[in-house]
Amino acid sequence: MTYNTLNKEHHSTVDVSQLVAIFLLMAISVAFVYSATMANEGVAALAWYKQSWFRQIIWFGLGMGAASVVCLVDYHTLTRWAFVAYWLTILTLIAVIIPGIGSMRYGARRWIEIGGQPFQPSEFAKLAFILAQAHFLSRPVDELRQPRIFWKSIAMLGLPFLLILKEPDLGSALVLVPTGFAMLLAAGTPKRYILQLLGIGGVLAVLFVADVLYAPPKFRLPMQDYQKKRLLVYFGRDYGDYAGPGTSQAERLKLREQQFNDSHNVRQALIAVGSGGLTGEGWRQGQQNSLGFLPQAGKHNDFIFSVIAEEKGFVGSVIVITLYAVILFTGIRIAGQARDRLGKLLAVGVVTLIFSHVFINIGMNIRIMPVTGVPLPLLSYGGSSVLGSLIAMGMLQNVYIYRKAY
Repeated sequence: MTYNTLNKEHHSTVDVSQLVAIFLLMAISVAFVYSATMANEGVAALAWYKQSWFRQIIWFGLGMGAASVVCLVDYHTLTRWAFVAYWLTILTLIAVIIPGIGSMRYGARRWIEIGGQPFQPSEFAKLAFILAQAHFLSRPVDELRQPRIFWKSIAMLGLPFLLILKEPDLGSALVLVPTGFAMLLAAGTPKRYILQLLGIGGVLAVLFVADVLYAPPKFRLPMQDYQKKRLLVYFGRDYGDYAGPGTSQAERLKLREQQFNDSHNVRQALIAVGSGGLTGEGWRQGQQNSLGFLPQAGKHNDFIFSVIAEEKGFVGSVIVITLYAVILFTGIRIAGQARDRLGKLLAVGVVTLIFSHVFINIGMNIRIMPVTGVPLPLLSYGGSSVLGSLIAMGMLQNVYIYRKAY
């Protein structure tokens, strides 16, 4: 029988448990984006169709449509276009850092305006990278033992990593690293290659942190000011001590006041999580949310977990984490059931990407990770994030649907 004949016999049943978790997370998102934004009187006064919660519903609808289209085409066919998608997203990553094309917000150039709507290329570059890396690594295992194949795959990871870092968007760049390495490991790349590179990367990371925290001013690596401040806040480094021995007492006091202000967001997020108790203060009743202590520009995206934890407490937080666990464990099962290495690698890439987002975002809400601006998949407000997350879910379902199609 030919491949096309077998392809017609595929199992069309989707993974229902994963779909239920996805829909529940989307419902929670709409409810708490509403709660987070309607606490602002200016936003509440807007027409309903201009409010973030309604726009989130629109993005979910578009995302589900895109995910459905992805599910209609066998992933073998999709990956034939992997390198086209990869290089197109590389071009958009280059375009976004060009003044006049990329739009500047919050000190970073991460968006391209299309019809007045901001589009974030890095969200789609992650998916294009997964497709291209899976296609590249789904070659005979003997070829993966060749150093040139390993370094080509690292170059495929490094190019979008550096371009996203240039925007700058450290969080989105960092999630590519575990995703790429997990795919290398799942493909059967010799572990010594991976361990050697991780060892070098670990040493460089330690040296980088040591440089940021302890090096004299003239020996410090160049960094964006906000990135430096986030690291100093995370590690509890005193701005006054960091400024150097020649700083006057008045300047030190001013720097410490600035440090207190810079740590406001993470401090208030931690207070919100802690004040929720067992069952929370009630939907739209959270004091940190309603009184404006949580950052107005970020509580419906980067800090949505803090809003949920304050208003629904430990129980609500566990429900959210459980729903993510369902998505991740069903994704691992899909990877295990895939009948070829291409499907396995696609599933591993998506699962690792989603896990990295969840871990970093929730981690920064409870202060075990520095603030990096990584959205919480399917919960944070944002068009590019929502579309990217749902297309990724469509890729997972695609691997499941066509698991018997060869």
